[in-house]
Amino acid sequence: MKGTPGMSEFQPNLIAIIIVVATIGLVPLAVVTMTGFLKIAVVLFLIRNALGVQQTPPNLVLYGIALILTVYITTPLVGDMLHQFEQRPAGMGSVEEIKQTGEALRGPLQDYLSRYASERERAFFIDATRTLWSEEARSDLQDDDLVVLIPAFVSSELTRAFEIGFLLYIPFLVIDLIVSNVLMAMGMMMVSPTLISTPLKIFLFVAVDGWSRLMHGLILSYGGG
Repeated sequence: MKGTPGMSEFQPNLIAIIIVVATIGLVPLAVVTMTGFLKIAVVLFLIRNALGVQQTPPNLVLYGIALILTVYITTPLVGDMLHQFEQRPAGMGSVEEIKQTGEALRGPLQDYLSRYASERERAFFIDATRTLWSEEARSDLQDDDLVVLIPAFVSSELTRAFEIGFLLYIPFLVIDLIVSNVLMAMGMMMVSPTLISTPLKIFLFVAVDGWSRLMHGLILSYGGG
């Protein structure tokens, strides 16, 4: 009769389990801070406010659209990271193996963030370390380190999102002003301008195929550095 296997043969790798659980917990944060989700979501909410339809489409729909577009845009990055991982496979059983895995995945992520993080933001976060960090902590810091690239990327994406939102607001603001002036000239001051301007803004947005053009533009904004 064969002996009963020892408990050590069935004992799971504790380090690997901790890493997997921590990674799963950080996925939402990574999606928001290291992909195009932030810019896309902000632009979609700004265009909804510009149209004057506060709850249409609902928040869940806008987040879903942002997530789908983010997956589409980020697929090449994920493919590059998987390719690097396959080229240099490493386990998760020790600190050294985890470090090797991180090194394999860091390169494509650095290239992606560097492409869209503005030089001004990267320079600011490098300079800010002189005030916030100790001399030892910033001695080997480079402008392409993730600790610099991630906040620089977030700041750059927010800036671009509001620039796009400002440009989208202008035609709808013009419609609001025209409707208000026309109603005032006709002596219809008791009529709410939004009652007239909102259908006109929706009609204009539909007439120019606004949703498709907006989503196409957001996707193509990640086509180059």
